[in-house]
Order: sequence, then structure tokens, then C-alpha cells
Amino acid sequence: MNESSFPLNRRSFLRAAGIASAGALIPAARAASQEPGAAPVLHLPTRGFGRSGTQVSILSMGGMFDITTSQLMLRQALQLGITYWDTAFGYAGGKSETGIGQFFERNPDVRKSVFLVTKASGAGTDPEKMTSLLTQSLERLKTDYVNLYFIHGLSNPDELTPAVKTWAEAQKKAGRIRLFGFSTHSNMETCLTHAARLGWIDGIMTTCNFRLLQEDAMKKALDACVAAGIGLTAMKTMGGGQIKTENETERALGGRFVERGFTMEQAKLKAVWEDPRISAICSQMPNAALMQTNAAAAMDRSALTAADHACLRQIATESRETYCAGCTEHCETAVAGGAPIGDVLRAVMYDRSYGEFDQARDVFHGLSDDLRARLPLLDYRGAEARCPRNLPIARWIREAAVRLA
Repeated sequence: MNESSFPLNRRSFLRAAGIASAGALIPAARAASQEPGAAPVLHLPTRGFGRSGTQVSILSMGGMFDITTSQLMLRQALQLGITYWDTAFGYAGGKSETGIGQFFERNPDVRKSVFLVTKASGAGTDPEKMTSLLTQSLERLKTDYVNLYFIHGLSNPDELTPAVKTWAEAQKKAGRIRLFGFSTHSNMETCLTHAARLGWIDGIMTTCNFRLLQEDAMKKALDACVAAGIGLTAMKTMGGGQIKTENETERALGGRFVERGFTMEQAKLKAVWEDPRISAICSQMPNAALMQTNAAAAMDRSALTAADHACLRQIATESRETYCAGCTEHCETAVAGGAPIGDVLRAVMYDRSYGEFDQARDVFHGLSDDLRARLPLLDYRGAEARCPRNLPIARWIREAAVRLA
């Protein structure tokens, strides 16, 4: 981590996090009113991104919202030192990329200071489709290159074919992308381990949180990627689970973190940042309050104690059967004809754990009409028998089919 960053004392941290005073957003509002090209008022720490040597802010702005109407968020991100911006072709029906492009067009000097990531939504690993999507993304983003280009939502590492490698190398040579990799929500450990053997994957965005960091398979996969020089970005860091776990234990432990000076959510972020294998956390931050709170956690220098980590382990253990770990290689093949269990449970997570109903519905409606109609009728007993966490897969899917219809 780059230790030249602006250090917050505890009082400043609490104020920025919104815990100590009603005026917590004043620093952010003041920063956001400055010119986009001005030096940040507060500086987030940075870390090197794999073998690329590029320094990235440890907090990345997830752009899964309509940025055309949220230009102030980009301005505030810069002033807080959040210079790693993440988007995708399909986010907000294209309005995420378009919004970033509008900002770059109005503030052309900003582009060179932003580590920009976008993704090939819906292209699979078809080189021709990826070329088309990349071209459209560059046009929307008003730039001639992206710093990192991802295959979006990889779950089967066999899709990382020689043809994809050839495509990535050609796009790098043409100057349209600087780095290449993928994002993954399912079978993450398998995808990471396979990528580490290939030698041509530069970066990966993976589901990773205080729960998964305790799993031996994830630890080994992260180690393999670091040894291979792959830059790692963590997402889904709240590890909220498919059913929000507001039990007595979690409430009591959450109170402990507030006494320590930060919220339960900030503690979960800090638990991931304290793992040196992770270069950055990507967080969807569609409002100023959340951006300010996350940035405050990133700038706070206090480490979680052994007791803090024990609290998080206790939460993970007691709520294990409420969290889908994305290991769809176990469950999906147990349903006759296959079933997109991972996609449906990810939609459930957006809805129940994050309160993002529209995003949940978008994910669910990404499935065909015929498949959505058949989902409640399938037999999930085999899938439930194979689930390492004993999740009630059938019930969740049938509830989702009604709520997200």
C-alpha cells in the first residue's frame, strides 16, 4: 500500500464516515465543488496491480448505475482519490459507460489519471462479438483505450481459449486495451487457479469477502494468482448472503464495531483490505453518503484486532447456511438439463442483501422467457443434496420467480 496517502485521525474518520455528526458530507460536498482536474483533497491509498506495476486506488467505483444523471459522483470520486472506475457494456442499459464518456468529453484532462475498466457483457468469449462490444464501449466512453478489459461473469475456465488469448494480444498491440482478464461470480476458485496457469491473464475481479477469505480453496487460488502476477480486485465484499442475517449475534457484534469507531460494513471492507493479495475493492457507490463512508474506511489506518476478526468469523460460521458461495459446479449439473442456479441466487442476493430490486430483476430477466417459466417446475433435490452449505435452493428460486417476474 502506498503510505504517502493522507492519514485520517480517529475524529476525522468518524466524521467522514457519518457516525459522529450530521455534517459528515460537508467535506465531500466541498471537494465535489472543485474542478475535476484539481489535486484530491483527500488521498486514498494505492496498491500495485499485479505484474503491470500500475498503481490503483484501493477503492474502485463500481458503475452499475445510470451515470448520465450522476456526473457529480465522478467529480467527487476524483476529489477523494478514487481513480479506479469500473463499468460494463450492459450496466444501466449502457448509461453507465455513456455517463463516464460524457464526463471525459467535458473534462478531457481527467482521462489519463483514471484506471478505467469495462467488460464484454453477453459476448461470452467469442472474439468477433468481443471486438464489436469493445468498439461500442470505446465510442460510449469517449476514449481510444481502456486500462483493463474483462470477459464478464466467467464461470467456466475452459472458455479461456487460445483464440481469446490471440484476441487479447491483438487488441493490446492495437492500443485499444492495456490489460486483459475477467470477472467471476461463480466457481471463482476454479477460475482463478486455472487463470494462474495460463500466463496471459493480467487481472481478475472476483467475489471475495470476509467469509470466503477463510476458505482454504480461496486462499490457495489467491496465492496462485499473486504468484502469477495477476492483479486482483474484490467485489461482493459485504458477503451479505441471500437472506439478510439480522440475528441477535450479528446485531451485538455490529455494536462492537461501532464502539471501535466504524460500522459493520466498514469492518467487512477493512477485513478484505488487510489481505495484501487484494489490490482493490470494487464497490457500487451510487450516492455521496456511501462513497464518503467507504472512502473513510479506506483511509483509516487502524487495523482490525484479533478479536474483530474473531467476530467476523463467528458471523460467517453462524450464518453459513444463508450465503451462496457461488460454487455452481456442484449444484447446476445436478438438475436435469442444467439450470442457472448461480444467476438466480445472485439476483436474490441483489434484492435481499443489497436492496437493489431493479438490478435483481435485470439479472433475472437476463434469462430467456422460456427458462424463467420453467425454473419453478424443476427438481432441485439433487442440487440441494450437493450444496456444501445446505441452501434451500428450491425455495429461493421459486420465491424469486414470483417476486422478480
